[in-house]
Amino acid sequence: MTGSDQILPRRTAVPVRIGDVVVGGGHPVVVQSMTNTDTADVAATVDQVAALAAAGSEVVRITVDRDEAAAAVPHIRDRLDAMGVSVPLVGDFHYIGHRLLTNHPACAEALAKYRINPGNVGFREKRDRQFGTMIEMALKYDRPVRIGVNWGSLDQDLQARLMDENAVLPSPRTAAEVTREALVLSAVGSALRAEEMGLGRDRIILSCKVSDVQSLIAVYRALAARSDHALHLGLTEAGMGSKGIVASTAALAVLLQEGIGDTIRVSLTPQPGGDRTEEVVVAQQILQVMGIRSFAPMVAACPGCGRTTSTYFQELAGQIQDYIRARMPVWRQERPGVELMNVAVMGCIVNGPGESKHADIGISLPGTGEEPAAPVFIDGRKAMTLRGPGIAEAFQTIVEDYVTARYARAADAPADHAHTPDPAPTVAADGR
Repeated sequence: MTGSDQILPRRTAVPVRIGDVVVGGGHPVVVQSMTNTDTADVAATVDQVAALAAAGSEVVRITVDRDEAAAAVPHIRDRLDAMGVSVPLVGDFHYIGHRLLTNHPACAEALAKYRINPGNVGFREKRDRQFGTMIEMALKYDRPVRIGVNWGSLDQDLQARLMDENAVLPSPRTAAEVTREALVLSAVGSALRAEEMGLGRDRIILSCKVSDVQSLIAVYRALAARSDHALHLGLTEAGMGSKGIVASTAALAVLLQEGIGDTIRVSLTPQPGGDRTEEVVVAQQILQVMGIRSFAPMVAACPGCGRTTSTYFQELAGQIQDYIRARMPVWRQERPGVELMNVAVMGCIVNGPGESKHADIGISLPGTGEEPAAPVFIDGRKAMTLRGPGIAEAFQTIVEDYVTARYARAADAPADHAHTPDPAPTVAADGR
């Protein structure tokens, strides 16, 4: 009954290696994130990078905005290495990246990739020279770059020229359409310039970030049609809470379904003091619910209704999620394939038994007025019925025994079995 990763048609992109991670070229879509610490604060940045990596971020971007930040980067890398955290670090450069990379060679070497925004790398006569310097540094240290265009910092000269050209057309395009075209031209044109300087296509990733869902979809469709570079997806300034999650999911899901995108980030605004790793979990959940990649066992739980006036099924679902979260560090190492497991915790007899049968292992709790019995289904068959107190503990034991019996130890698994870092298990409503 265990599910498997769904193979969706993928746009062919030139593969790019970032440290030990490969983006594009048919490799799995990579999840990345970004710190919001002051990079000059080595301890705080190390802690957050380590937390993001533990949550499953496969690439982490850090801000390099001034000399103090650049000087801190090699120390951050050294501390992470000492902790056994090998996640590649990407330097996010704006305005003075050319100077920082030149003046801080240890920073340039410690970073696995440079992010360059052609809209603010320099202005007018300085633009080409300073962009060129950053590409020269990438060539010197054999580092890939992401040429990341953002509509909040778009090349104003380019946009003005396109607006002027559009104004004299017999059927002018809308301002939004011209802006989208400017984004694509900036990205593709900058990549061509980098290639002319000697940077290979296998060292370039492109992105065009906007904060409007429909614009993002339109821009990436155009970018994918005009280039075979690896593409990084993300809805910039997505927002806070449910709005940011919904907007990011709406945009990324459409593009991923069309095979567009080789690496993704979900740019959520955290609550004050909130957990930065939320953006990693959301990105993983988008990929997992679409069947693109599997990161952790899925827990299906019903939303509740008038038949489930007791909160017991909600409590049990939460306990099972917490249990799986606690066990995943061990399971990830010892039980490859467990991330494909599906668990169902259902609240009554309407959909409970059926949903439980579809899961690898499921339990159907009694609803209001129903017999106080909880049938357990394993691999589609009713295996037992739990009654009385201690149902939660008993079900946890059943899940643990199932994992032990179903998933081979890593030493016994095929050598080429690939698995990935796992976040907390996700909860999907059964639609009732």
